[in-house]
Amino acid sequence: MNVRRLIPTAATAGAVTLGLLALSACSTSDAASVDGDGRLKVSASFYPMQYLAEQIGGANVTVTPLTKPGVEPHDLELKPRQTAELNDSGLIVYLKGVQPAVDKAIEQSDVKYKVDAATLTQLEHFDTAGGHDHGHEEGHEGESEAEHEEHAAEGEAGHEEHQDEAGADPHIWLDPVKYAEVAKGVGAQMEKADPDHAADYRKNTDALVAKLTALHTDFEQGLRNSSTKTFITTHSAFGYLAERYGLEQEGIAGVDPESEPSPARIKELQGIAKKDKVTTVFFETLASDKTAKTLASDTGLRTDVLDPLEGITDRSKGDDYIEVMRANLAALQKALGAK
Repeated sequence: MNVRRLIPTAATAGAVTLGLLALSACSTSDAASVDGDGRLKVSASFYPMQYLAEQIGGANVTVTPLTKPGVEPHDLELKPRQTAELNDSGLIVYLKGVQPAVDKAIEQSDVKYKVDAATLTQLEHFDTAGGHDHGHEEGHEGESEAEHEEHAAEGEAGHEEHQDEAGADPHIWLDPVKYAEVAKGVGAQMEKADPDHAADYRKNTDALVAKLTALHTDFEQGLRNSSTKTFITTHSAFGYLAERYGLEQEGIAGVDPESEPSPARIKELQGIAKKDKVTTVFFETLASDKTAKTLASDTGLRTDVLDPLEGITDRSKGDDYIEVMRANLAALQKALGAK
């Protein structure tokens, strides 16, 4: 609507000015929040979301990560200042299910543009010891039909409760194909939040997807021929990566990288290592390597880093997502005896 054409005479210039001011105020309240240089203010929950925002946003955005380098993202508690920054954002990029405190703050926020990476690709449930978790349907030997139905109902309720607590595996960024799907969704939302720079966001998204596609090709070719397909890790974060490239992840003690494995699990892993010719126990950069070294010592295996890329620190084998993922690929190739 052209306000000037509705006001034909100079005598009403004051009214025009007031009307334009009102229109401007309305537009400002509806538009995404920008910084002093006119750049879209983006809050990113943790490093994988930060990387997407920076790569796609480029010079048109200023990105504030809620999780600082070296902080374990799952344990993050937001400070009041961080909550205020979050609420002042023009766009929030996050992954629901990773950081409960962040999820709660975002749910309570009035920010118009929010994008949950978990909605942009298909999430799955994996058994933390490797493979998919489809639940258990076995009956109880010797029980009556009524007792069986009662146990089944209890088991189903318990399984639902477990899924509600744990949720689907959130580590989608460790699969370059899924990460590329997420990148496209983030780019589309960035275009909505800041339509004036939509062409830039589309160009940057295409460039990032091309890099992720090349990374996927390198993983696919680099892991195709190997002596074994099984790897052992302290942090069961690599279910999507394993599924994508035909590997088998064996977690030492589930999703907590620092929890102690049971003697039974140690014995089981010793058998797996021998049977599948496993050479290496992997640990991560943001957690202690104690568990990995204990198992490696008990089984005569090496240790190495397989980085779940939840944050970049001075200990990371690279300065960004692509570099660290290539370091992960090299570590896997060495451990699996890739040819």
